Amino acid sequence: MKTIREAQINDLPQIVSIYNESIPGRLSTADLEPQTVEDKTDWFLSFAKDQRPFWVCEDAEGNIMGWLCFKSFYGRCAYRGTVEVSTYISYKYHRMGVSQTLLEYAIAQCPNWGIGHITAFVFSQNLASIKLFQKFGFEKWGHLPGIAKLGDDRCDLEIWGVGL
Repeated sequence: MKTIREAQINDLPQIVSIYNESIPGRLSTADLEPQTVEDKTDWFLSFAKDQRPFWVCEDAEGNIMGWLCFKSFYGRCAYRGTVEVSTYISYKYHRMGVSQTLLEYAIAQCPNWGIGHITAFVFSQNLASIKLFQKFGFEKWGHLPGIAKLGDDRCDLEIWGVGL
C-alpha cells in the first residue's frame, strides 16, 4: 500500500538520501557530488504547500519510497500557471509504480493551484522517465544538445511538457 502526504522538514534526511542514490547513475540529476541535509534545507523550505507542493510516497511501514515536487518554471508572473516537476524514487522501490502514483496524484492536484502546464527536464538517456512522462501525455517540447557535462560525457537535455 502506498500513501502520499505532504513532505515535512523531518523527512529531509530521507529525501536527500533518495536524491543522492541517483547521482552515481548520471541519469536524473546534474549534481556530481552527494548533497547534505544542510545543502538542501533552504531549497526544501522554498516549497509552499499551497503553491509549489512537495509530496512523499510512503509504504505501509511509513518508509519513504520516493518524492515529487513542483517548482516554479521561470519565475516571472506570466508563467505562474506552469511548473517544473521533479521525482526521485529509492532504488529499492524502482519498478513498483511509485513515480506513476506520485505523478497521477500531482496532476490531479494541479487545479487547486491554477497549474495548467507541467514541464520536466530529462536527460535523453533517461528512457524510464521519458516513458513515464509519455504515459501521462507529455510531449517533447525542446532538445538541448550536449548541454550537461557529466564526468567525461556530454549529455542532451530534453524538455517534456503537458498542458492540462
